[in-house]
Amino acid sequence: MLIYKGYMGHVEFDDETEIFHGEIMNTRDVITFQGSSVAEIKKAFKESIDDYLSFCKERDEQPEKTFSGKFNLRIEPELHRQVYIAAKQHKISLNQWIAEAIKHHIQE
Repeated sequence: MLIYKGYMGHVEFDDETEIFHGEIMNTRDVITFQGSSVAEIKKAFKESIDDYLSFCKERDEQPEKTFSGKFNLRIEPELHRQVYIAAKQHKISLNQWIAEAIKHHIQE
């Protein structure tokens, strides 16, 4: 995973064309990059982000921000009740309980 100015890039290797290609993951705007070596892909990653930010500035537009860490969650009322009770039993906030449950699931 590549990180630059808060943007995260995912890279894959195409063995047919022998080229690395990547995409910025934490934005809805499509930002891609490619290179034929590790050094090239790292350079292209940074250049793509810098180009994106310059393009937005030229157009007087705000660049898409990286994720804020906030999102709405819709679940069934009964599940909501169960999660609330579980959080209370652990003496933590509902938000903290959900965050820990998500972290646990990702690390499995």
